[in-house]
Amino acid sequence: MTLPKAAIRYLVTHSGGFHADELLSSVVLTRLYPEAERVRSREARWITPAPDRIIYDVGRQFDPAAGIFDHHQVPGPLRADGQPYSSFGLIWASYGRDYLRALAVPESDIEAVHAGFDRDFVLPVDLMDNGALDPGVAGPLGGLTLPVLLETLKPVFDNRSPQADDDAFTAALPIARAFVEAAIAGKAAKLRAATIVHDAIALAGAARVLELPMGMPFRAAILEAGADHLWFVVHPRDTDWAITGIRKSDDSFALRADLPAAWAGLSDQDLQQASGVPGARFCHAGRFIAVASDRDSALRMAALAIEAADQLAAEAI
Repeated sequence: MTLPKAAIRYLVTHSGGFHADELLSSVVLTRLYPEAERVRSREARWITPAPDRIIYDVGRQFDPAAGIFDHHQVPGPLRADGQPYSSFGLIWASYGRDYLRALAVPESDIEAVHAGFDRDFVLPVDLMDNGALDPGVAGPLGGLTLPVLLETLKPVFDNRSPQADDDAFTAALPIARAFVEAAIAGKAAKLRAATIVHDAIALAGAARVLELPMGMPFRAAILEAGADHLWFVVHPRDTDWAITGIRKSDDSFALRADLPAAWAGLSDQDLQQASGVPGARFCHAGRFIAVASDRDSALRMAALAIEAADQLAAEAI
């Protein structure tokens, strides 16, 4: 439920230190209600529901019809699967679709982008805010998770300025917005790319090389199509062509087929001599990407890589 734009004059969240959930909620709401005044307060006169405001992460009530979205009450609001909401999840559930429309996501993609962003971005914030997910599960990267990074933008303990928290919140808002809107743009782009990739798969038939008109996210669409026969993707770049291996899974760098070991780390004349392809320019030492000067050279390198992989497979039998 989205409240009428003309009626909303205030976006109210709590004062003091901030967390990722109300900061990210503010990203959504300030996009939808750009004329509304942001208020950070715990005073009863502000955190009491009224027709002219949306209240979030404060107030100990969850009532979308009244425009209040808190999760600190007991019991707190839960998702259908029993996982806890933070204010960000509550705001996303009610306002996320309108937010995507404000970002010009096509109507046909709204539900898919909304669900994907909720799963991959909103839910982890909800879980961390409620203590249901420890950032330590990310190991050495735990301190680099987005909720932790956003909280590093709070003022240091001995900054005693009365405006320190509010000023830090204001400064953090565009940073948080950049992450949210980049993530959404990426998800929308993957849906656009999927259409192109599916068309290319149909055109490729039984070939093991997929040619695309430009670089784009391709792995998810290949998996969705069940195109297990594909080993390499070839596409133009600004001034050259790339030959890219296809990963077996999201949680591994292992490829369906590696580029030839004899090419690893070579470039220009050395690679041309090793491959026998005059237009060969570069092969990464990890053997997951190579570069050629033109389309014919790229397709030739991909064909040679397939031959080499077939030979290795035959020798292993």
